[in-house]
Amino acid sequence: MPIFRILRKWKRRINFTIGITYQTPNKKLEKISAIIEKAINSVKDCRFDRVAWKSFGDFSLNYDIVFFFPNNDYNEYLAVQEKINLAIKKAFEPEKIDFAYPSQTIFLNK
Repeated sequence: MPIFRILRKWKRRINFTIGITYQTPNKKLEKISAIIEKAINSVKDCRFDRVAWKSFGDFSLNYDIVFFFPNNDYNEYLAVQEKINLAIKKAFEPEKIDFAYPSQTIFLNK
């Protein structure tokens, strides 16, 4: 009688958020999802799942991003995440889309 060994194929689900500045014009906001999808799909073995403008944050417009990577090795995941981050940043630069960071504006009355 033959013995079959069935292995479960591992895949890692990666969910991350990026923040975009509130000053970003609507026309550029409409491009962001497609830019991110293209950046993820440009990285070998990554499978894009979704991207959505999820929320208005304290200092940023927050995009929720999900993709799958068919390997459970943490070091390989980090290398892929770095490639995706770089691809997104490179794609945002010519569009003049800026990442947000915590800041405060102080108004002085004279």
